[in-house]
Amino acid sequence: MENVSGSLLQLQGLSLSDSSVLPVFYGSLLSYVLMMLVNLGNCVVILRDRSLHQPMYLLLCNLCLNDIIGGTDILPRLLSDLLRAPEERLISYSACATQAFVAQIFGTTSHTVLMIMAFDRYVAICNPLHYSTIMSGRMIVKLIASAWGVAFVMVGILIGLSLRLSRCRSLVTNPYCDNASLFKLSCESTLINNVYGLLYTALLLSASIGSILLTYVKITLVCLRGHSSSLNRRALQTCSTHLLVYLLLLLSGIMVITLHRFPEYTEQRKLVSIVLFTGPGAVNPIIYGVQCRDIRRAWARLWAPLSMRKRNK
Repeated sequence: MENVSGSLLQLQGLSLSDSSVLPVFYGSLLSYVLMMLVNLGNCVVILRDRSLHQPMYLLLCNLCLNDIIGGTDILPRLLSDLLRAPEERLISYSACATQAFVAQIFGTTSHTVLMIMAFDRYVAICNPLHYSTIMSGRMIVKLIASAWGVAFVMVGILIGLSLRLSRCRSLVTNPYCDNASLFKLSCESTLINNVYGLLYTALLLSASIGSILLTYVKITLVCLRGHSSSLNRRALQTCSTHLLVYLLLLLSGIMVITLHRFPEYTEQRKLVSIVLFTGPGAVNPIIYGVQCRDIRRAWARLWAPLSMRKRNK
């Protein structure tokens, strides 16, 4: 049994050789800066441009905000720990619990927001005449509130079950705190935690994959029956963007869950879990920026005054 000193915990961090610490540090820092720039940029562009105050772009703004929260929860602390000796990677129990809560909120909200975005695309393509009525401002507020509200309730129960346990260990065998890190600090039975965690994961993934699959099957059927090249082209553009973003999130999560089953790949799992917080967050806004003409035009309008000022100087 490990010695538990006060409320301080020790993060195991990444096991890196001296020659690889700086490359990993600068690579992670570059990923974080890129993620922040593109997500903040998209949020600013969407909020300041009234032509983008549409359901799809407001939902995209929420996705960007969630990526900012998730990356900021993990990366700054991780970057500082990379430059510290292993025995100096200390974190308070309350800070660890907060980090775990925010990390779980990030993962859950990523799925719930993408589910709502799929529903929005379904209404826009399959029922365009009633789109403005169905996806009204009030409906968008309700959908966004439900995306975050469901995440807070589910994650609140998940983390609460871990916080009720007494601690007999002080080593967090991970580069950051997550729910598994919290209940592994206890020597009590974690059966309830494991059962709820399994149900939580199964419910989230089945609802996410099921709704996305059902939505795209219906969209495909509508496109096949419609025989409209313009409709098919619009559907392909908007749906391929959303589907690519969803697959990136799903693939990253599945890799982390799969590597948990193979202890010999512990370090690889740690790296993949970090990429989960930076990779999709940095790539998603770029994908939408490249695919969506309205966002490209809004970016151009944003940069036009800045470029004119530089020329005048």
